[in-house]
Amino acid sequence: MGKYVLKSLLQVIPVLFIVSLIVFILVRVTGDPVALMLPETATAEDRAVLTQALGLDQPLYTQYMKFLGSALQGDFGQSFRYGEPALQLVLERLPASFELAVAAMFFAIVMAVPLGVASAVKRNTFTDLIISGISVIGKAMPNFWMGIMLILLFSVMWGVLPVSGRGGVSHLILPAFTLGVGLAAQMTRLIRSSMLEILSQDYIRTARSKGLGRMVVIGKHAFRNGLIPVVTIMSLQFTSLIGGTLITETVFSWPGLGQLLVVAVNTHDMAIVQAAVFVIAFIVVVTNILTDVAYRLLDPRIKYD
Repeated sequence: MGKYVLKSLLQVIPVLFIVSLIVFILVRVTGDPVALMLPETATAEDRAVLTQALGLDQPLYTQYMKFLGSALQGDFGQSFRYGEPALQLVLERLPASFELAVAAMFFAIVMAVPLGVASAVKRNTFTDLIISGISVIGKAMPNFWMGIMLILLFSVMWGVLPVSGRGGVSHLILPAFTLGVGLAAQMTRLIRSSMLEILSQDYIRTARSKGLGRMVVIGKHAFRNGLIPVVTIMSLQFTSLIGGTLITETVFSWPGLGQLLVVAVNTHDMAIVQAAVFVIAFIVVVTNILTDVAYRLLDPRIKYD
């Protein structure tokens, strides 16, 4: 396992190199940053001076090598909108996104695990039908609509929770629940399918034939093995929650990385876009490594070369 983790960490280097190349090319073909940074009344001389100052008059490969060298030192340039280092701005927003992602994942797990297991154990019963219906509704509801409805109920009508912003636990409940419902619906269906497959295995029948109680068979033998596909979807969704909760962050005015990235894209603030994509890519790679480690812990039969 140690060798596998070390090998995976070494593979991070070429992955980030490819990401840097893609981001560098995409950012430069989306528009002229000089035109965006200068007012409409700027003269041709002003444009030439700024172009030279930014190094945009040099060949692309020279620009890329300078960009790569600076990125290795954690320098992605200054944000022309905020006037601060881009990486610092991204790292300042990252805790808020982590906080929201962890809380949403917590809500999803608390809802999905009992519902998914109950749906599998009570297969083709009224309980299964109700849980399946709730899962479909939870997955079908748009996040922005649910967020607005929750604000109207809990903040406007009853006044028990704040409307927006980041503060204590009370500020976290509505946005985390909004994100967690859709994720819980997906996980519930996955847990149900996985548990149904596990419950039909021979070793489960053997455990029952030995006289083990129902809860022991389900909790000790079936549930653990049924978690592997759930861990997969959790890792994929967690990385999506870090950088992709744009609508929910906007609805609740949550100062996360997604909201910062949207503003940066709309204003062509290249430095922030580059820094944010790099940080998100790094989180995705590390999450994938942790997911592989979790596979090994859940099922010792899984081997890595």
